[in-house]
Amino acid sequence: MNLKKILITAIACVPTMLSAQQWQPKQAALMSRFAGDVNPSSVLPEYPRPQLVREKWLNLNGLWQYQPATGRNEPPPNGKLSGSILVPFPVESALSGVMEHHEVIWYRRKFIIPASWKGEKVLIHFGAVDYEAELFVNGKSLGKHSGGYDPFSYDISTTLKNSGEQDIAVRVFDPTDNGGFPRGKQTLSPGGITYTSVTGIWQTVWLEPVPVVHIDDIKIVPDIDKSVVKVTVITSSGSNPVVVTVKDGSVVTNKEITIPVKHAKLWSPDSPFLYDLVVDLKKASKNTDEVKSYFGMRKISVGEEGGYKKMFLNNRFLFQVGPLDQGFWPDGGYTAPTDAALKYDLEMIKKFGFNMVRKHIKVESYRWYYWADKLGLMVWQDMPSANSYASQAPPPVDTAAFRSELERLVKTHWNSPSIVSWVIFNEAQGQHHTAGYVDQVRKLDPTRLINQGSGWAHFGVGDVLDIHNYPAPGVPVSTSQTLACGEYGGIGFIFPGHVWRPGNTYVMTDNEEKYTVLYDQFATDLAIYKTNNGLSAAVYTEITDVEGELNGLLTYDRAVVKGDPVRIRASNQKTISLSIFLKTLLPASVKKPVIWKYSLEKPGEGWYATDFDDSKWQASPGSFGSTGAPGAVIGTNWTTHDIWLRQDFSLGASVDRDKLQLTVYNDDGCEIYINGILAASLSGASKGYVIVPISAEAKRAVITGGRNQISVHGHQEYGDQVIDVGINQITQK
Repeated sequence: MNLKKILITAIACVPTMLSAQQWQPKQAALMSRFAGDVNPSSVLPEYPRPQLVREKWLNLNGLWQYQPATGRNEPPPNGKLSGSILVPFPVESALSGVMEHHEVIWYRRKFIIPASWKGEKVLIHFGAVDYEAELFVNGKSLGKHSGGYDPFSYDISTTLKNSGEQDIAVRVFDPTDNGGFPRGKQTLSPGGITYTSVTGIWQTVWLEPVPVVHIDDIKIVPDIDKSVVKVTVITSSGSNPVVVTVKDGSVVTNKEITIPVKHAKLWSPDSPFLYDLVVDLKKASKNTDEVKSYFGMRKISVGEEGGYKKMFLNNRFLFQVGPLDQGFWPDGGYTAPTDAALKYDLEMIKKFGFNMVRKHIKVESYRWYYWADKLGLMVWQDMPSANSYASQAPPPVDTAAFRSELERLVKTHWNSPSIVSWVIFNEAQGQHHTAGYVDQVRKLDPTRLINQGSGWAHFGVGDVLDIHNYPAPGVPVSTSQTLACGEYGGIGFIFPGHVWRPGNTYVMTDNEEKYTVLYDQFATDLAIYKTNNGLSAAVYTEITDVEGELNGLLTYDRAVVKGDPVRIRASNQKTISLSIFLKTLLPASVKKPVIWKYSLEKPGEGWYATDFDDSKWQASPGSFGSTGAPGAVIGTNWTTHDIWLRQDFSLGASVDRDKLQLTVYNDDGCEIYINGILAASLSGASKGYVIVPISAEAKRAVITGGRNQISVHGHQEYGDQVIDVGINQITQK
């Protein structure tokens, strides 16, 4: 499609109501490297909807009038508003020129309808407005829209004057923390892993002329098994015939069409081929409306491999690894300064060697998905959460809003080939009615995977069992769902001068060598879990720093790349392509229980020594803990704060001590000794089985071709509890 021609047409039509000289950005705590590229006379001028393109349109981004409102139902104020704002940057952002927060605000601007649009309906489109927006055109209300993440439109034809300037006003209401609707990571009290709120218009606003009978929408469903693509065309009214053209072939039918795609070029991260699509609405053999689109021939499904459910792309297993992408900008909030900035993050994700990205409890503009489609990145799309990490008692979840916005999320973005999974909840934030939402999404879109909840809570529904584990990745245990580690990593690396506010993360490093070595260690763990434990996917935290969260591969201003992309890419390619096998030397109690000696009473000094007398300890099967720890098979009930375990084991003479690793499930902390030497000390909870390196001193103490002794102290603070340990030797192929 000729997007360049469309862009030129739109720019030529854009009227300017306020002088660009009236805008000055505010100074945020940090500004991105793209801030200087913002042109107030041409703000995000690219065509905003690449999968439903018409040639005529008018971009309304730019300087608007602005002022706070006195209340949610205040009528449109008379005359000029008191300030100005650069749309579509949210009010709290530096690039808006305002950088304030108000619960209720007003926008206003003038525009002129091009003479060439005479006789056509005129639609106004909003990419997204957070949260409730009431639209007034020439003083007449056209309705309210609620929902901060989905596009919406109004037919403004009947409210337009015959000629001259038209007036548009928008009143926005956004209570943020004080409402129970989806809001993602936004908060009025930013800190930790929640961030500055976003209020108002934050995606492109634009006008479009359409015929009286026109194409409202299309739905595209590829089927690589049958070598066809199914296109459903939704029109405003009537039964006009539709012509759908894919490349050089065309078929005529009425609204629903199945088109053969012979010798299909399959879309994948390595070959993101996109087919162009043209839809024409006919009347008396003449076109009355035409839209251009595109699609990818690809299939995402669950398959069987090695006794595990696996994520398949195009009928083959492909390990999915990608970063968490929260989509925040230091100067633009939810809105990237430019389209090049929007694309940059995705380009860097590809450069780092990832094949997937998790869009974290935020929904992006159409153009973000367009670039993911074009560049070849699989997308896990989160549903924005309600009550995200509330510091005080939150309002009840607005279940009706959640259900409605979940449906709109799926319907709005189901044509993007890059989206391979819908993630309904994250870490139990506002989680409710999980099975019902899985069923709702399955009925709306049976072609993609459904993740019931990334992190927790899990109810055995959907396609994916997904745990979070920091800093090292972990793997859940199940043979009925595909297995994912939906968050891991969080390696902190601080660059002075590129920090929004001070903060720490899960594990800190102070130089690039330590950073990349630790990243590679985690990549090796993932390759082990993929090869031996059925892991299908993992998500690294994260692509950029966000405010005080300093664990990005890039700084928040996108000015510094923390780890060498060549080395990070090599680590990721190892995860995707390499098989690393584990030879079990001392099994953990996963497939069958292993007998340990144990004590619930604190033993005497030297309890971990090889000559310690444990003859009065009880013998019982592992693992030890209480019900509730995901994937743990409890052999012996343990509910006290502490437990001590001991076991003798033998190793063959051919064992390579340098390739030994521990397999541990700990909730909470533990210390592990081999032959009286500390092998590992862990704090916190692993939330699944993790690979743990053995200290160099303990490796040297290992006896090959003879008897060894392992001792474990498990400690419990709160919540689920479990302790289980095994020893393996790794080999690569």
